[in-house]
Amino acid sequence: MKPRPDPIVGEQTQPIIPDKLYFRIGEVAQIAGVEPYVLRYWETEFPSLAPKKSGTGHRLYRRKEVETILEVKRLLYEKRFTIEGARLYLEQNKKKAAKPVVKPAVVAEAQQGTLFGLSPRVLDEIRNEVADILRVFR
Repeated sequence: MKPRPDPIVGEQTQPIIPDKLYFRIGEVAQIAGVEPYVLRYWETEFPSLAPKKSGTGHRLYRRKEVETILEVKRLLYEKRFTIEGARLYLEQNKKKAAKPVVKPAVVAEAQQGTLFGLSPRVLDEIRNEVADILRVFR
């Protein structure tokens, strides 16, 4: 399933990734339009490409890895990046795409008020009373 040129623009369209959990190397090579040995080489150069191995030793790629492979191909073949440049680009974009971490305690506190229909002031009073009880038993 090689990408087809867009008749209007003349550029290649993004290939469609089937809705599956795992893909074998031959399937990924067909989707990406590269040979399997290219994928094996890219695995050595890009740490984010680390497919699991089945019990028989076959590589099993997840959808995220297939998407990364398509991005690597775009960077190398269309944008003309070097391997090192593509690796750095992917690392930098991964850091930018990381979502801010929300502390579980803050989320839990916000959910408690809505669960029990209590105001934050009442919740604080309950927490203080529980803390007082725990101090008595220590």
